[in-house]
Amino acid sequence: MRGDETSSLLFIHPWPPSLEAHHRHTGSLLHSAFLARSPHLTSLTYIAGSIAPSPAANEMLRAAARALTVSSLNPKVLDLSVFFFSVSGGSGSLIFFRCRCSRWRITTSADSSPAARSMQQELDANPASHPFSEVLALCNHPHLLDRSEASFMFSSDAITRAREIGIEGLRDAIAAGIASRDGLPSYSEDIFLTDGAAAPVHMMMHLLIRGKKDGILCPIPSHSLYTDSMVLRGATLVPYYLDESRGWSVNISDLKKQLDGARAKGIDVRGLVVVNPGNPTGQVLVEENQCEIVELCKNECLVLLADEVYQENIYTDQKKFNSFKKVARSIGYGEGDISLVSFHSVSNGYYGECGRRGGYMEVTGFSSEVRGEVYKVASLSACSNISGQILMSLVMNPPKVGDESYLSYRAERDSILSSLSCCAEAMVSTFNSMEGMTCNKAEGGISVFPSVRLPPRAIEAAEAMNTEPDVFYALRLLESTGIVVVPGSVFGQVPGTWHFRCTILPQEEKTRQIISRFNVFHEAFMEEFRS
Repeated sequence: MRGDETSSLLFIHPWPPSLEAHHRHTGSLLHSAFLARSPHLTSLTYIAGSIAPSPAANEMLRAAARALTVSSLNPKVLDLSVFFFSVSGGSGSLIFFRCRCSRWRITTSADSSPAARSMQQELDANPASHPFSEVLALCNHPHLLDRSEASFMFSSDAITRAREIGIEGLRDAIAAGIASRDGLPSYSEDIFLTDGAAAPVHMMMHLLIRGKKDGILCPIPSHSLYTDSMVLRGATLVPYYLDESRGWSVNISDLKKQLDGARAKGIDVRGLVVVNPGNPTGQVLVEENQCEIVELCKNECLVLLADEVYQENIYTDQKKFNSFKKVARSIGYGEGDISLVSFHSVSNGYYGECGRRGGYMEVTGFSSEVRGEVYKVASLSACSNISGQILMSLVMNPPKVGDESYLSYRAERDSILSSLSCCAEAMVSTFNSMEGMTCNKAEGGISVFPSVRLPPRAIEAAEAMNTEPDVFYALRLLESTGIVVVPGSVFGQVPGTWHFRCTILPQEEKTRQIISRFNVFHEAFMEEFRS
C-alpha cells in the first residue's frame, strides 16, 4: 500500500472509541497543545469525526476553506477521480475498505469462523526472507565488517561484495548484470536509479506528454500506473486490448487499428506501453510477438516503454524472458533505430522487496540532448534511497557458482519459484473446472486472471445495487469466505466480459484451503442466481 493511501485511511476513519473518550476526558489543554504542533492534522482528524474542534480550530478550518476548495484544485487531479470511478466503479476502494472491515470483524468477533481466522493469519503472515539480506545488513552496519565475528555470521562472498560496493559503482554493476542477462553491451550512463518502477514511469510521462492531444498506447487489461500517470498530465489514453483467446498476446493488427484511429482524431501518439510478463494477465510474450511490436514502434516512430519487472518469475519451460532491447538488437535495430525504455524493480520478482523501493530504467536510442533532459527530470527527485540502489544491484548480480552463498541462494530461489508455479497451476486447474469460468495458464508474474460468465440474474442484482457485476461477485466472495480478489474492471476488460485477478502468493497448503472455499462459494453463487 502506498504512503498516500495510508494517509487517506487516517483521514477517513475515526479514532477508536476508547481513544476518543480519552481525548474528550482530558479536555482542551491537550487538544490545544496538539493543535499548536500540527494544526492541519488536527483539522483533518476532526473531519474524520474524532474530537470536537476548539474555536481556534474552527477559524483555521474557515481559513483553509478560503485558501483551498475542491473547485480550486488542479483540474487534472479531479479528472483522475472521474477516470478512476468511471473505469472501475470505485471497486478498488470498495473492495479494500470492505476488506478492512472484514479484518476488524475477524479480529474482534468471538464467534468468527475457522475459515475467517485462517484468512486473518494469512493476511498477517511474515514475508519470506530474501537472499541478499546479508549484504544489505553489512552495508547498513559497515562496522560489522571489522569485527572478528563477521566471518561466522556472514558468507565470505557477502562480506566481499559489501566491501566492494560504492555508490558510483552501482550503475556499473547493474549495467554489467543487464549485459550478462542479454549477452549484449549495456552502459552505466544509460541507467537511471530510482525509488521503484513507478518513479521512472512518471518521469517518462513528464517527458513525453505535452498536452491532451498527446496519447500513449496502453494495454487493457493492465496495471493502473500508466493510465493514472497519463490522466494526471492531461494526456489521451489510447487503449489496445490483449487477445485473451491467444494467451493474452498482443494482436498487432488491432494495435495498428487503434493507433491509426487515434491519429485520425488528431491525437499525436508518442509511445507504446508493453508489460512482459503481464500484470494482471500473467502471460510471457513469445519472441515473434515481441519482434512485431519492435517493428511497429520503429516504423511508426513510437517510444517503446517496456515494463519488465516480473522478468525472473517464469513458470513455463516453453517460453523464456527476452528483454525488448535484446529482441530489438537481434533483428538488427541499433541505438539510432528505436527509442526504448526498460523498467525494472526489486518489488515484484521472487524476492518481493516492495518496501525497499529500488528500481531503474535503462534508456537507449535517445540523442545526447534528449538524454540531458531526461537527466534534468530525474534530478528533480534528487537521489533514490541507498538501500534500494544496493538491492537493485544485487538482484541484477546474484551469487554465482563457487560463491559460498550460491547453494543456499539457489535453493531458496528455486523453492519460491516452484511454490508460485504450483499455486498457479492449482488455481488455473480449479478455475477451469468451475461452471462458467475459463483461465489462461499463468506463465509468469504473480497472478492469474480468469474470466467468469455471470448469470443474468447476478448481473441484474449488481445493476440494482449500482455496482459492476464483477465487483458484486468479488464482494460476495469476500463476505462469504474472506478471500480477496480484485475485479477485472479495475484493470480494464473487453466490454461485456467479467474477470478478476487472483494472486498466486499464498503458501501451497493455504492455496488448497483457498481453492476449496472458493469452489464451495462459486457453486452456491451460481445456484443462487441460476435463471
